[in-house]
Amino acid sequence: MKQYFTPIALVSIISFLSYFLIVAPFAPTLFKGLAMLAIVLTGLWLVSLRIRDAGIIDVFWGIGFVLVAWLYYVELGEAFWTFRNTIVCLMVTLWGTRLAVHLGNRYFFPYKGEDYRYGEMRAEHGKRWWWWSLIQVFLLQGVILWIVSSVFMPILLHDGGFTALDLIGIIVWAIGLFFEAVGDWQLRQFKKNPDNTGKVLDTGLWKYTRHPNYFGDALLWWGFYLMAFNYPQGIFFFSSPLFMTFLLMRISGVAMLEVKLKKSKPQYHDYIKRTSAFFPMPPK
Repeated sequence: MKQYFTPIALVSIISFLSYFLIVAPFAPTLFKGLAMLAIVLTGLWLVSLRIRDAGIIDVFWGIGFVLVAWLYYVELGEAFWTFRNTIVCLMVTLWGTRLAVHLGNRYFFPYKGEDYRYGEMRAEHGKRWWWWSLIQVFLLQGVILWIVSSVFMPILLHDGGFTALDLIGIIVWAIGLFFEAVGDWQLRQFKKNPDNTGKVLDTGLWKYTRHPNYFGDALLWWGFYLMAFNYPQGIFFFSSPLFMTFLLMRISGVAMLEVKLKKSKPQYHDYIKRTSAFFPMPPK
């Protein structure tokens, strides 16, 4: 994670300045989104200190996007309260709520304690953890969430009906949601069977990619990006899907999870040899 801190910081600064210049008349609305996330995540941080579990930030992740989308929708005013934009916010709500429910069920039922990633961070920082977790876990993720969700602004600034670009974007988004939701469901069903303990799931979507859920998550953001093209400056919001894809492939998704799987499942090495890491491909 540390080797990526500088590029992440640079992308954040560039994105922040770009968004301000590109949608200057609507910059206050963007800032309200950032402020709202800061307030909500600070409250969530206080809860994490109380229950001694920072993993609740992962459950909140999807809901954060839902809150931002509807905030922008309301703040832009009645001129933008079109049927199209309502559908866009419902798309975000469907994705974010499904993800939150999925992660919440996996995390709390049954509850197995704080996620090992945050547990390791807690042990590493010791007495500094209470304030360090606010900055490096909650507020940092809030900034990332704000950068990624910024693509909602150019999407919602289109005050007309559906376009051909919208339809293409919705199709890409739907394919992404399919990979994410079905991949999660297949993995959940696989883990329910005690006979599969220690084994590798290599059927269904997992036959074509080792991480169909992460691939789907990245793909749906490219679908949103295509919908942003309806606004003249929407093309400049490429950092949203690019940043999410980078996170899923190099930081919090594939890279981090595979380190653990290689150690815990000997069969995983053979699985790697025959199955694509991210993009769906026919098995070798």
